[in-house]
Amino acid sequence: MSTPLLAIEGLEVRHGAVTAVHGLSLEVDRGEIVGLIGPNGAGKSSTLHAIMGAVRPAAGDVRVRGESVVGKRPEEVARQGVALVPEGRRIFAELSVEENLKLGLAGRRTRDGADDDFARVYELFPAVRESLRRKAGTLSGGQQQQLAIARALVADPEVLLLDEPSLGLAPRMVDVVFETLVTIRDRGLAVLLVEQRAQRTVALADRSHVLANGQQRLTLGPESADDTAALVSAYMA
Repeated sequence: MSTPLLAIEGLEVRHGAVTAVHGLSLEVDRGEIVGLIGPNGAGKSSTLHAIMGAVRPAAGDVRVRGESVVGKRPEEVARQGVALVPEGRRIFAELSVEENLKLGLAGRRTRDGADDDFARVYELFPAVRESLRRKAGTLSGGQQQQLAIARALVADPEVLLLDEPSLGLAPRMVDVVFETLVTIRDRGLAVLLVEQRAQRTVALADRSHVLANGQQRLTLGPESADDTAALVSAYMA
């Protein structure tokens, strides 16, 4: 049995006296999209932060290619091949699009192949390629989201974490983001997707885990995308 690229086992995350995530276990392998959905405050973002080393788990383990990354700093986790596209994009508005992209180089394990990765990013996001000299703050919300994903891909990750990538976007740009995730999956990355658009995530992902009050309530496959009753029941648990 092969070792998954990303494995979470019995994860517990606390913020002071509050338990944000309790007993979460999941796996994401190469060429998969796994969704993490649930109401606000369910523990979704806390899970991503624990994976990246921004918060230390109170219990459980996070493994990348079978190696635990618990206790590693975020930059060390990045060099293990994990990249995060944060909620709100966190683009440096006063820097050019090209300068923002180059920040992704800091997370690479090696500079070998960087030119090829830039070329692939430009192919995937024509709007980014056409805006290299512009200040990133002048881009539309959808273009900034494309830039945020592109910057993460420049780091040449094997595991891509996305935190609410469709938040605040116009419907057409939501379509672009989800279409892009299919392409990224088909290129062999392992994708863990935190999203507010539950039905759309369930339809897209290989499987989706529903979190509520920090606990995993349900796992759904694409065939359950239209099972509104199951989703509502899980969210209200």
